[in-house]
Amino acid sequence: MAVEQAHDPEACKGVDAGITRVFQVLGKRWNGPILSVLMDQPTHFANLRRAIPGISERMLSDRLAELGAAGLVVREVDEGPPLRVSYRLTAAGAALEPSLKTLGEWAREHLPESAC
Repeated sequence: MAVEQAHDPEACKGVDAGITRVFQVLGKRWNGPILSVLMDQPTHFANLRRAIPGISERMLSDRLAELGAAGLVVREVDEGPPLRVSYRLTAAGAALEPSLKTLGEWAREHLPESAC
């Protein structure tokens, strides 16, 4: 007969708070691709939208606002004419580059195309 072991809640590993915070931002659809495009250089809104197939103008605007609130992206207005808005990574956003590149390499190796 199997002996039941008592459950010790203290022995359970909790979710790392940092991992929780990072995936609250990076786990949202479109945020990874937006950051990836901005890694290369500051980009105007229209060019950013063209670089990410399938994203709507509204969704791009919403995600950029969220990334800005998280301190990862800065919105800059280029005085015209014509008036243009561009986005660039902050130092915190740029610091994600090694991690995002590593995640991309991991995905190429471990996630089949059909999983996406």
